[in-house]
Parts: sequence; structure tokens; C-alpha cells
Amino acid sequence: MDERALVVVGGGPAGMAAALSAWERGVRDILLLERDRHLGGILNQCVHPGFGLVQFKETLTGPEYADRFVQRVRATREIEVNTGSFVAELKPGKVLTYFKPGEVRSVRAGALVMATGCRERTREMIQIPGSRPAGVFSAGFAQRMMNIEGLLPGRRVVVIGSGDIGLIMARRLSLEGATVSAVVEIQRQPTGLKRNIVQCLDDFGISLYLGHRVAWIHGKDRVEAVDVAAVDELGCEVAGGRFSIPCDTVLVSVGLIPENELIEMAGAEINRRTNTPVSSDLNYTSIPGLFVCGNAYRVYDIVDSVTRDSVIAGRQAAEYLAAG
Repeated sequence: MDERALVVVGGGPAGMAAALSAWERGVRDILLLERDRHLGGILNQCVHPGFGLVQFKETLTGPEYADRFVQRVRATREIEVNTGSFVAELKPGKVLTYFKPGEVRSVRAGALVMATGCRERTREMIQIPGSRPAGVFSAGFAQRMMNIEGLLPGRRVVVIGSGDIGLIMARRLSLEGATVSAVVEIQRQPTGLKRNIVQCLDDFGISLYLGHRVAWIHGKDRVEAVDVAAVDELGCEVAGGRFSIPCDTVLVSVGLIPENELIEMAGAEINRRTNTPVSSDLNYTSIPGLFVCGNAYRVYDIVDSVTRDSVIAGRQAAEYLAAG
């Protein structure tokens, strides 16, 4: 079994910031594992501007922001980067098992930083009734389809939820010639950033239905329409408040779930409501030497804040190793 001083799982902005921070504090044996083929994480599909206003005092796209850190990681010989590496198991004692093409490896970490990010909540999690036709996507998956694969998810779109990814995708789809008929939000207030409401909906004349929910999805082979219902403050449908919107695509943007099944596997205490580690302080878990940072620790609004707190995680890991 391989032994490493520090292992960082996740090569997005959080993982890269943590690895670089530990390196700057003298850690010279660092393994960075990333399941995708490239470093950068979700930022690689975020081609819109608005990143880096705090960290770099300028406006960058997601790939530009990520590349600032990728270049720094590549320049440090002591940070070994393994892309295409999927961590499947984390045992007590900070022992990881991960898959690479054609092989299985295990490594024991002196300190471990988990920067595994989030996954999207799905249609099933919010219990939208109706048929199960093609054309229902999570907003993040649709973003990847467009910005990485070069595919247009649909032509007539309804977005469920006013989270930032859904708002940004409403604008992105509009720019590519699709018609976004509505964004439907069950809450009385939008959940995304104010700037995204203005720049992604108002500037494009896209309707935002607050206090409404999608009550039914129609379609046999492909989505054909959705029923939208007005709801009261308890979420109950208001009589006479239902109407239909024709569409061929539905994007679901209803929140994120931190990816922390691995630390739970290792015995870390988990908050069942948020799926985040029970923590005495920022980035800590109930297991000494096991840290969680970025959106796996809590869901952040902007990547600059992820970077700030992940730098702290790298420092914490370095201090743990120095004390050990």
C-alpha cells in the first residue's frame, strides 16, 4: 500500500486551493486525485463571466479562473496529480481505494482533504408527478451538454427552481436560440443571486413565477408540456391557479447535495439534514486529520469564497501533519 503525507480528493477549485496552500506551508508529499480527465471541476463547464472578482479583482470565466490554479499546481513538482482516478472507498485510518483505467490502487494518507463538491437534486427528490419522457434534465447536466459536448438540450424550455445554475442556463439557452418560457419557483423569493435574476431573466424577458410549482409533466416519448400551479404559503395548490406551458425540455434547478458518502463510510459524523460533516470548526470533521472543504463542507454562493476557505483547509492539514 502506498503511503502519502497528504491526499486531496477532488481537483476542482477547492481541492487545488487546499493542495497549493499545504504546499506553500512546507508539505512536499501531496497526491491530488480527480475523477475527471482534467483539473478544474465544475468550473470547466461554466463559460459565463463573473468569477474572480474577489480572488483576482477581475472578471473571469469559469475555465479562466480554474486555469489560474491549474498552472500553479502543474508548476509544483511535489503535487502529484492523478486524473481519471475515482475514489470508491475510504476506510478508517484514512485509507483510500481508487480506480484508474485498468488498475486499482490503495493509499494511506497522513492527512486527508476531501473536496468532492456536490451533486444536484433530481426531479424524483421533489416528487414532480407525470410521465417520464425524454427531455427532463438537471440544470448542471444540461450545462455540461451545451458547454462541453456542444449539444442543445431542447428548443422550448421550462426551468424548475430559481437556483443560480438554472438562471444561468436560462440565459445560455436564450443566447443559443432556444425559447425559455418560464422559470417556476415554489418559494416567495428567488433562491439565486440578485445579479443573476437581473442579468439572466430580466434582461432576456424571461418570466419568473414565484409561489408556483410544476404540478405535472406531460409527454410520451418527449416532454410536451408542463402544468404549473399557484401555491399558498404552505405549498398547497390554490384553486383556479393552474395553467399549462407547452415545452419540449424541463431543467431542474432545485438545490445541491454535498458529496460526503466517503467520509461517512470512514465513520465521520454526518448532519442528516444537510449531508455535511458535523464540525467543531470550519473544514473539520469528527475524525482527526480528515478535513472537508468547498461545497462538500457547505454550499457556497461564489467560487471566491470556496477558494478562501479551502486555503484554510490546506493550512489546517499542514498544521496537523507538523504536529503529528
